[in-house]
Amino acid sequence: MPGGARAGGAAPRGGGGPPRDRSRAESFASAHGVERTLGSYAELLADPEVDVVYNPLANGLHGPWNLAALAAGKHVLSEKPSASDAEEAAEVREAAAESGTVFMEAFHYLFHPVTRRLHDLLASGELGELRRAEAMVAIPAPEASDPRWSLSLAGGALMDLGCYGVHALRMLAPWAGGAPRLLSARAGEREGAPDVDEWLDADLGFPDGATGGVRCHMAYDRLEMSMRVVGSRGEATAPNFVLPQRDDRLVIRTPDGERTEHLGTRSSYTYQLEAFAARVREGTALPLDADDAVATMRLIDACYESAGLGPRPRTVLGG
Repeated sequence: MPGGARAGGAAPRGGGGPPRDRSRAESFASAHGVERTLGSYAELLADPEVDVVYNPLANGLHGPWNLAALAAGKHVLSEKPSASDAEEAAEVREAAAESGTVFMEAFHYLFHPVTRRLHDLLASGELGELRRAEAMVAIPAPEASDPRWSLSLAGGALMDLGCYGVHALRMLAPWAGGAPRLLSARAGEREGAPDVDEWLDADLGFPDGATGGVRCHMAYDRLEMSMRVVGSRGEATAPNFVLPQRDDRLVIRTPDGERTEHLGTRSSYTYQLEAFAARVREGTALPLDADDAVATMRLIDACYESAGLGPRPRTVLGG
């Protein structure tokens, strides 16, 4: 695992944000017990003591720096989505295969007992055959200067929020005859930000006939991150499947009645990090890989195409 290095120095150009300040990095390191700082991302990737890179940058910088980290032989845990479009995600997949290191997209929700229990209910047959799945991921609006509103940094509600819903419905494939396909999508642009989706709704269909709905909104009146699965014998709702540490309930309704299970408020990020570390150190299998990241990005691109906005542009470092 990494030796606790934090990068300072200069940020990449071409929409890379404000210059990195090494003094700020040193201040952060001192406050949080980080062992040392480095002058730039490039310096960090060249450091032989750094084994793993976590990429939390703006969306448009995920692909370029994932590629750079993999080329440097680092294991990579990348924030979602892994790239700006499916073509770039495929390049990341190829780089991961060539590097022989571990690459994973940080869909942390998947590792929490709330999601695992939801899948167990489908696998056990308690809910019957899957009929409908819905996910809603929404937050109040970020500031106008937030990079999530920047088209050049691959911003938009679907990229930042809706990707969770898209991924969560894709993960239901074992109980729906296979992966979902897009039926239709609609979106509303952010005022003053052409082609950036303030909200997007997508309708999906599964091979066995179940339907799905993904809604996301980045200027909502409240935070909502719910998922509902309806089967032929019952249904289950997770009020906050993305951040279950804030609300660990799973509400289950069947002909036998309604019950609420509490699955624990331990952070989903902690579960994710432990799983990733086990893969790096011991080779333990993960439920996510670079192939999965490409499949998610293809569905995201299809949503944007259907909604009339088009896939997000790629960010070129140094441009």
